[in-house]
Amino acid sequence: MAASEIDDFIGKNDDEILKLDQNEEEIDRIAEIFKDRCLFISGGTGFMGKVLVEKLLRSCGDLKKIYLLIRPKRGKHPDERIKEMFNNVLFDMVKKQKGEDVILSKVAAIAGDVTELGLGIQPNDLETLRNEVTIIYHCAATVRFDEPLRKAVFMNTRGTKYMLEFAKSIKHLDFFAHVSTAYCHLHVKTLYERVYDPPANPHKVISACEWLTDEQVAAIEPKILGDIPNTYAYTKSLSESLVAENFGELPAMILRPSIVIPVWREPVPGWTDNINGPTGLLIAAGKGILRTMYCNSTCYGDFLPVDVSVNGMLVASWNFLAHGKKDVNQVAHMTSSKEIKVSWNEIVELGRWVIENKMPLNWVAWYPGGSFKTNYYVHCVCALLQHWLPAIFIDLLARLFGYPPFMLKVHRRLANGLKVFEYYANNVWDFDNTEALRMRKLMNERERRTYIIEKVDLDLVDYFTNCTICARRLILKERNRRYNSYGPTTYESDVVRGSVFQGVIFLCIIIFFI
Repeated sequence: MAASEIDDFIGKNDDEILKLDQNEEEIDRIAEIFKDRCLFISGGTGFMGKVLVEKLLRSCGDLKKIYLLIRPKRGKHPDERIKEMFNNVLFDMVKKQKGEDVILSKVAAIAGDVTELGLGIQPNDLETLRNEVTIIYHCAATVRFDEPLRKAVFMNTRGTKYMLEFAKSIKHLDFFAHVSTAYCHLHVKTLYERVYDPPANPHKVISACEWLTDEQVAAIEPKILGDIPNTYAYTKSLSESLVAENFGELPAMILRPSIVIPVWREPVPGWTDNINGPTGLLIAAGKGILRTMYCNSTCYGDFLPVDVSVNGMLVASWNFLAHGKKDVNQVAHMTSSKEIKVSWNEIVELGRWVIENKMPLNWVAWYPGGSFKTNYYVHCVCALLQHWLPAIFIDLLARLFGYPPFMLKVHRRLANGLKVFEYYANNVWDFDNTEALRMRKLMNERERRTYIIEKVDLDLVDYFTNCTICARRLILKERNRRYNSYGPTTYESDVVRGSVFQGVIFLCIIIFFI
């Protein structure tokens, strides 16, 4: 279908749209829109970035080139990092379908860094990008909620400013997508697909961070943040305002995914490369390390599997490129909007059941248990008895036997993570997804099958089982063990060890106080 024909979708009623869809069932217009195009992606080696690159290569394989902005890391050249990325199991399916040589020929590394002026890109690479690129995805960001403010501003806010300046130099730019977050305007309990005022002038905040030192910014950080609980939400809201400033000059769009969780269906069910969000809770609870949390267990978060989020990004890109910014909302949510409504208590209970009965973790320190506490002071007492005192004794025993202490370090990291989690776990936000509902109606049957953004019907037991399998293999690096139909028989030895360990800890505590 030509662009002029796609424009006819605007203003048509649902029946007419569906009728046209049925006539064009075999045409993947989303893949067609990327054909022979060169894309530039920042943050392509991150969690969502990897899934985006994989999906583009697998479903939109006729694209010409994907340029990834990659900074040297741990002494590795960007080309080495790309090869390392493609060794991930995430890319096994697309390599099998397309061939590894074809995939490598479609992706090129551009050495650079969003924190540097001009993105730190060499002049010859800049010239190539300016002549060839037509689509930009800005995904790069620090997702650490406890990142020092100055570093978060340089990465998230000033990095976005540099990306926008770079985008203005592109000769034939058709689309600029800024990947934000649905949780960046926390004072708004029901977030709509529109631009909101930032908490401060982003240009002034960037200037202040440039002439103040790390120590000076850290000293005034609480005053700057005010009621905003972390630097991530603060800097992402500033970044959005920078993009909105350029809506008139650039073909730009703000994409707001919610809490992005491991892969649901493709290419590897349960795949993740980090322990953020529910995966971290799953591992910590499964290992017996997490025993108490301050949380209203009936509250829920807005979760969306990363593969569905990426599908939404590609559909939104097609919608924008097909219709033009005059006829498309320039802010779109990638959220479940209560279609996946799972309380924090359900997540923990389901995860616990899966770990106990289907896919246990190796070498648990404590039998999986613990609970949510709605009273903060009760939680503090339980944390002292179940987290800190056992950690102290484990480290003492480790020192006695000549091993370096480690458990207090683990619990400090856990405590920092729980501190961030508490704010989100005791509040609820709702997100309007009118744009997603509209885009669903524009898609034909083939597109709906390839880029699923319909209501996600998660089988939570299967989903958590897949998440646990991937967590064991990819994050914990646990060796494969034999299970009887994922049964608990081989788990018993680890449970016994954990229970004995628990008893020894309490015995040591009793002896200490006596």
